[in-house]
Amino acid sequence: MFGMFFQRSARGLERYYSTKSVIKDVTVVGSGLMGSGIAQVAAAAGMNVTLVDHSDDILDRALEHIDKSYSKIVAKQYPHDKVKAKTLVEGTLSRIRTARDPCQPAGQADLIIEAVVENLELKKELFKRLDKTAANHTIFASNTSSLSITAMASVTERRDRFGGLHFFSPVPMMKLVEVVRLETTSDATFDSLMDFAKKIDKVPVACKDTPGFIVNRLLIPYSLEAVRMVERGDATAQDIDTAMKLGAGYKMGPLELMDFTGVDLANMIMDAWAKDHGHNPVFKTIPLITQMVKEGRLGRKSGKGFYDYTESSEKAAQEKQKIKAK
Repeated sequence: MFGMFFQRSARGLERYYSTKSVIKDVTVVGSGLMGSGIAQVAAAAGMNVTLVDHSDDILDRALEHIDKSYSKIVAKQYPHDKVKAKTLVEGTLSRIRTARDPCQPAGQADLIIEAVVENLELKKELFKRLDKTAANHTIFASNTSSLSITAMASVTERRDRFGGLHFFSPVPMMKLVEVVRLETTSDATFDSLMDFAKKIDKVPVACKDTPGFIVNRLLIPYSLEAVRMVERGDATAQDIDTAMKLGAGYKMGPLELMDFTGVDLANMIMDAWAKDHGHNPVFKTIPLITQMVKEGRLGRKSGKGFYDYTESSEKAAQEKQKIKAK
């Protein structure tokens, strides 16, 4: 009798989890540029969003950033209809709530997207906590650009409801999303993640949980080889970037791009890959990058990287002062 009961229960759960979820409520953990961008596009698509970070000040700045970012987008879409543009911005912002505890909104979320710093142990601890409070149907996804999502899923009891959603910066402008499927990801979960990406007006591509997925697996080794060329004295950063822009048709050279995304991010990815795949010479650490991070030369955000941005920042500030004075 009990055997028949458990058999029926198991079949019921199998049918439940094999049904594609309609994602209406999204929680985004981490309100930096990536997290706030994901929150923006989800809210703009009509979903209810909870944006999570550890302080109200950080969350307020994130909401301010979303307001400015989305206002610019709708102003271009409706240059002659300011009322409609304002209504769209206000409607989008009204769908974004904030919280300091990620477990608080987890019970009502259809999808939880992690967008915290690239630290595997931190991410695993976060998902372990969320797994205890999230609803059974809730799908977990990581926005990691380089770390093992399978390792993150291993600390949860929902490995079939786990995958990757790797967005690109800036999220509101970049159309691509890499949808990462684990060996354990169910068909229903994968289909739900693909549908979610389409609903927020992105173009999803499918990939297995391999180092760097598609884009970074090709892009990072290319960028690291450019750094090695600088380190060996083969060519200057400027000449390498010029060569790739004019010779290969790229909009940005590899070192300009590293400055834009952050030398520290490249360093974190490099270290993680070297730890797990050190036998592959492509993933070996580069002393020059390590040294730049120690010196605080992180790229555009710090004012210096492979290039010096302090002069351009000072000129921009002076121009703003001139405009204000007028």
